[in-house]
Amino acid sequence: MKILLFSGALVATAMSLPAFAQAMSASEYVTAAGAGDLYERQSSEIVLASTKNPELRSFAAMMIKHHTKSAADVKAAAMKAKVKPKPAQLTPAQSEMIAQLRVEKDAARDAAYIAQQKAAHGQALTVHKAYAEGGMSPPLKATAAAIVPVIKMHIATLMKM
Repeated sequence: MKILLFSGALVATAMSLPAFAQAMSASEYVTAAGAGDLYERQSSEIVLASTKNPELRSFAAMMIKHHTKSAADVKAAAMKAKVKPKPAQLTPAQSEMIAQLRVEKDAARDAAYIAQQKAAHGQALTVHKAYAEGGMSPPLKATAAAIVPVIKMHIATLMKM
């Protein structure tokens, strides 16, 4: 039940993001992208250290690699846009999801991770797509647009799990 509550909270948040994301400042976009990348890396490290599922291990390793790259790409674009990125911080909802993953064990942790990833990637897609389409900073818009297809690939992979 916890999985559904956290996922439901993220889905509800994601559903309210389109209008917010389009009105996001460059700084707000960098902050949101940083939080998402940090969550993806931390949650994937937790699962990678414990799962016995080879498909999930591969996915978690890919998340760490891809989200390390996207964090660096957003940071580089922010510097070009003269936006000083703050150190990434998890949102309260992301912190709760990380805490849930630390408590869960074995198959329950794997299931929680997959559910969280689906919701988090839906939210990330909303943020990056909206900024790519409506953001005001050309370097950040280009970076957001380049990240969107990667997120879509992650979602397609998750839907097969």
